[in-house]
Amino acid sequence: MKKWMKFEFLIIIFSLGAVSLESCAQNEKKTAPEKDTTTEETTPKAKKTLASNFKEYWYSGTAELTSYTLDQARYGEMRGGNAVLIYVTEPFLADKQVKADGSNVDNIPVLKLNSTKNYITGIYPYSLMTSSFYPVHDDAHAVKLSFSAQEWCGHIYAQLNNREQFDVVSHSYFEREADQNFTLEKSILENEIWNKIRINPSNLPLGTSEVIPSLEYIRQTHKPLKAYTATMRIDAKNDSISTYTISYPELERTLKIDFTKAFPHTIEGWSETYSSGYGDKAKILTTTAIKNKLIITPYWQQNKNSDLFLRDSLGL
Repeated sequence: MKKWMKFEFLIIIFSLGAVSLESCAQNEKKTAPEKDTTTEETTPKAKKTLASNFKEYWYSGTAELTSYTLDQARYGEMRGGNAVLIYVTEPFLADKQVKADGSNVDNIPVLKLNSTKNYITGIYPYSLMTSSFYPVHDDAHAVKLSFSAQEWCGHIYAQLNNREQFDVVSHSYFEREADQNFTLEKSILENEIWNKIRINPSNLPLGTSEVIPSLEYIRQTHKPLKAYTATMRIDAKNDSISTYTISYPELERTLKIDFTKAFPHTIEGWSETYSSGYGDKAKILTTTAIKNKLIITPYWQQNKNSDLFLRDSLGL
């Protein structure tokens, strides 16, 4: 590891060389490295040109991993834990809406965000993961979203696919949620905001509009998955950091995301204020995440015991 003078974070770059990719999504099947081999020149219709610094940063054959110290509101109390944001570019199949195994002119180049949270509630643990697949050309809604939660009571899973409408499938161990299939009219997706910040913060939606809240919030609070009226704004937190705020009056919920004004617009932290708990135990609490460490590395290759030290590099 060495310090990158341009950005204040640790960078770990391992030579890709002729090493075969052991993709965590494809078990032992050997594939090409997890980087997008589709460029704007090979897409079927003209796309805006990606900036050179964007291509250099996001198409280096590596991913960006950032850990955060998490203080999570759950059941009317605050819980300590950790969160990790994993950003990486990859080619995405337009029809099947899954990662493409190879290069094709019909592939959609996306910036993927895998967001994970882990925390403990009393005796049992929570493990959450949200995936957002957003076009790098910033010209459409997210192609796909998915969310899963695992805890000792059971599983929850939700998926949204961007087709003629938003196609939603949801599964839960709660009777009143159970198995659902439905569609939504297209509107702004809170989950795609995290990708848009990294691509072009100047193109973030502002003002009042209909917004579909994050899949995590909807499923963890058992709210109806639909669009809610929200107001959005950007404020300068200081000379180097901006804050993007989404407020939902009906939900009494506010999300604030801090990011660097300068490229690559790293996520420095966030806060989320809403009612946590049920009945007379419900109270307004604020979840916070504070940036811990950031590394750049091809993590999908690093699954050996000898790679465990990399978790120390993330403070995990």
